[in-house]
Amino acid sequence: MTTVVIIVAVVLLAALGYVLVRRRTGGGHGLRRRFGPEYDRTVERHNGDTKAAEHELAERVKLHGHLEERPLPPEAREGYTDRWAAVQEQFIDSPTEAVAQADALLAQLARDRGFPDGAGFEEQTAALSVHHAEHVDGYRKVHTAVRGKGGTEDMRKALIESRALFDVLLGQSPDEPAHTSRHRTNGRTA
Repeated sequence: MTTVVIIVAVVLLAALGYVLVRRRTGGGHGLRRRFGPEYDRTVERHNGDTKAAEHELAERVKLHGHLEERPLPPEAREGYTDRWAAVQEQFIDSPTEAVAQADALLAQLARDRGFPDGAGFEEQTAALSVHHAEHVDGYRKVHTAVRGKGGTEDMRKALIESRALFDVLLGQSPDEPAHTSRHRTNGRTA
């Protein structure tokens, strides 16, 4: 009888330990909730291997979860807003150059907000995904467009999608327009 009680106690302690560890690391369900579409993108990149994807996402949280975004002074916000408006205007005449400038502008804004400059784009987007998972894909699309992948319509869509991350990093919600009006590119708002 004593042996049965000891075995049950050990099993209960092991189960409790497992639950506590899963809660602390977020587990798959917590990671899915935290990363949203970034979770699905990472699973797809790992060919459906959820364990590998969750391991990668958990590592991102460990590396970048403590990061605190630095606020931007009002004059810096205004400067970024003006530069983004210029990028949108430039898109009409030179989409490739405009997308390249948007890519560089997002990288600089992320650095100014405290995200790592890192060894490259992947480290910066990994950190951004921990804090802005819903919006980081637009930045990836702009970065891909700069590398010559896709036509003008792909560049236009990438610029539009990257605007959400720009707004969030600027300190605005993606639904709240910046203080300058959005400009039209190729007959569509960008």
